[in-house]
Amino acid sequence: MADLPLIGITMGDPAGIGPEIIVKALREKELYEICRPVVIGDQGVLSAVVSAHSPDFSLNCVSVDTGVDSEPGRISMIEVSSLKEEDMIPGRPTVDGGKAMVRYILKAADMTLTGQLDAMVTCPINKALMQQAGYAYEGHTQLIAERAGAKDFVMMLAGQRLRVALVTIHCALREVPSMLTEEGVYRTIHITARALREEFGLHDATLAVAALNPHGGESGLFGVEERQVIEPAVKRARREGVHVEGPFPPDTLFFKAASGRFEAVIAMYHDQGLIPLKLLHFSDAVNVTLGLPIIRTSVDHGTAYDIAGKGKADPSSLKAAVRMAATMAENRRTRTAKG
Repeated sequence: MADLPLIGITMGDPAGIGPEIIVKALREKELYEICRPVVIGDQGVLSAVVSAHSPDFSLNCVSVDTGVDSEPGRISMIEVSSLKEEDMIPGRPTVDGGKAMVRYILKAADMTLTGQLDAMVTCPINKALMQQAGYAYEGHTQLIAERAGAKDFVMMLAGQRLRVALVTIHCALREVPSMLTEEGVYRTIHITARALREEFGLHDATLAVAALNPHGGESGLFGVEERQVIEPAVKRARREGVHVEGPFPPDTLFFKAASGRFEAVIAMYHDQGLIPLKLLHFSDAVNVTLGLPIIRTSVDHGTAYDIAGKGKADPSSLKAAVRMAATMAENRRTRTAKG
């Protein structure tokens, strides 16, 4: 087991469903066959969840320096916070809980950057709470990218049938056309193609690029972004050897991609890509940040305060995120060994 990738799982918002889905996911013996999971969070919070949902489990606080002994039935964790009872109530987020939530992320990022962890997997956070806690970021992705010193990164959502990378992420829909640039589209294509090749092991992957406007702009009748921005970026990437096609009208593109025609789709904006992705992978999608010097995957859902502490949370996305992180870590390790 010592040769398996060491994967750090951050607990997310202590008041959300993160602690519950961690305990539920780590019931899965198969995860221990592909990696060594270690939770980064709060012992008091996790102990309460273990007592409620898996009383046969043991919780073992560890240090990476002394080794992580991961096995089914025993959860290894690195304790970062020691919250008060009022900060551990499911469904009731607090600022102190928000500060701890960010500390888990930073701890995991630092450990991954220094090679103590092979990858990090993040449980859901509350973006507004993160800002209330004093961290002015849009979310996980931007915080981790800054910590890692990465300026060019791409948010990709992935399931078994569909992978979608986004050119723009969290912005008002009316701002999307002005935010699209040839360089931005090209960079998204380039980073995605490299990640599919180097970390997903898809050496012959073909990417498809979505148009922005209905019917791909209909020769300029419905918009000019295709001709002025997207097509030049696609041609540039193709000249450099990337297998990429498009832009295609999105109303037909996602059906073709989900049918296996393309390994990934480059979407122009958030909902363009995530609506079809979540239609197919609502429970098992994974959020992965491409372009970082480290491997980071995440669940593709929120804190779900309404069901926190009620035993209803579905761990499918977390299990998929751990599997993907382990696969990416192994692929990166193999590539490094080959030089």
